[in-house]
Amino acid sequence: MKIEYVDGNILKKSFIGAANCLEKNKEIVNALNVFPVPDGDTGTNMSLTMQSAIKQIRTLETDNIDKIVSAASNGSLMGARGNSGVILSQLFRGFAKELAGAEKINTSILANAFKAGSDTAYKAVMKPIEGTILTVARECAEMAINISKKETDIVEFMRLVIKHGEETLSKTPDMLPVLKQAGVVDAGGKGLIMILTGALEALTGKEETIIEETIARDDSLHTYTETDEDIKYGYCTEFIINNSSLESELFRDEIIGYGDSMLVVGGENIIKVHIHTNDPGEVLQKALQYGELIDIKIDNMRYQHRNNDFNDAATSNKEEVIMENKKYSFITVSMGEGLANVFKDLNVDYVIAGGQTMNPSTEDILNAVDNVKGENIIILPNNSNIILAATQAKELSSKRVEVLPTKTIPQGIAAVVAFDEELNIEENMENMKDAIEVVKTGQVTFSVRDTVIDEKEIKKDDIMGIYDGDIKIIGNDIQDVAFELVKTMVADENGLVTIFYGDEMTEDDAIELANKIEEELEDFDIEIINGGQPLYYYLISVE
Repeated sequence: MKIEYVDGNILKKSFIGAANCLEKNKEIVNALNVFPVPDGDTGTNMSLTMQSAIKQIRTLETDNIDKIVSAASNGSLMGARGNSGVILSQLFRGFAKELAGAEKINTSILANAFKAGSDTAYKAVMKPIEGTILTVARECAEMAINISKKETDIVEFMRLVIKHGEETLSKTPDMLPVLKQAGVVDAGGKGLIMILTGALEALTGKEETIIEETIARDDSLHTYTETDEDIKYGYCTEFIINNSSLESELFRDEIIGYGDSMLVVGGENIIKVHIHTNDPGEVLQKALQYGELIDIKIDNMRYQHRNNDFNDAATSNKEEVIMENKKYSFITVSMGEGLANVFKDLNVDYVIAGGQTMNPSTEDILNAVDNVKGENIIILPNNSNIILAATQAKELSSKRVEVLPTKTIPQGIAAVVAFDEELNIEENMENMKDAIEVVKTGQVTFSVRDTVIDEKEIKKDDIMGIYDGDIKIIGNDIQDVAFELVKTMVADENGLVTIFYGDEMTEDDAIELANKIEEELEDFDIEIINGGQPLYYYLISVE
């Protein structure tokens, strides 16, 4: 079967095939986590990002290539989860820009689009690392350029690109020592090969499987309520302006007087709008001047509030938190009710439910930014795999947003404790950066596979103590591993150990561990907090 040109209909099927292949194989990608910890989520993040792109594509009633790739770019941008998802969205962004205006695609055009995608992704990462998805994307793109000079059959072209991508993927352990130690190839690169393979399968006529949307959300960990009288603008209005060449900033200026809680972000030929207003009709009329409207959603917030009050009155005594205009607002990412309550007690405004096993998307973080009222908004990702999505949300928001690159929950807590409302934003950011540099974080979890790391032999279900990016302790007993881990973490200048126990541990377990630590470290203060976090028996902070 020879195909010399791809039209919009085939391209659409190829995107869907790519998403299907990744969804079916995401656990294979997840299993390639460098550490054998139970939170490998690269496959899940990339699949959810792809599903967001496909959701946008499915709204189209056209086979126009420009609109299809723009939908994929915008969908992946807003749905990007984790570092791998953000990089994937940038690959699509460059791909879409190169294909703008194309009526059909041959191997030469496709090769240039691959190259543009790779270039855009590299530019999006501050310090690109070879041996990752970036390397696989670049090598595929360079091979595509070479092949396209002679090969006109897109099917054969794709087979050769994928073959070279697989060869590059197999070499990633030689580029990144940490991959070689773990005995795995790069997970993001593997995910990209799955995407290309799925696209090829669709080209050759393999049966399409419909993917249902599986993006999980948990809004139970943040609280945002108002009294009926406090709702100044009663209608929460959301929509997308499709086919718009208008700059998002210009449209934001046009509707700024119609309400508050406004979020206007632009992508490839679309503008996503969220506003609380008393006149949604007028806002929609303004928007109609610039393009067709899709995904329109209008909620009467006063009505919802009255019903919620009535329904909750007999069953709930939830504390009411009224969001007011203020100088500073904090947004943090956390998993576990106990940890959420810790941040709430520290006056964090909005807790996004997420973390190791479910990274929030760029859109999730943007929604949080929209729901807080601070003149200065500080985001604490508390996970290295969420920092890129948080940074992307900052770039898309019209508000003044700062991202403090916290990589652990203890770092996030230390940052909030170091915050001083009397200082300006620059002074606070500096102080909080200093605070997160001195806090030490330990984690106690279990291994999900047999492996060898740093000449340590690890068996499936072994208990591991992790500190400073290394597996320090391996054993069979949770309490013993936690105790030995603390001993490796403490130094003469430290004086406080905080134990956050997870959802599989009890307070008695934590007290037993604390008593053992006190016997060993007589001059240390020991605190115990019910974190309720999944997968990690203990999170341990040393200061």
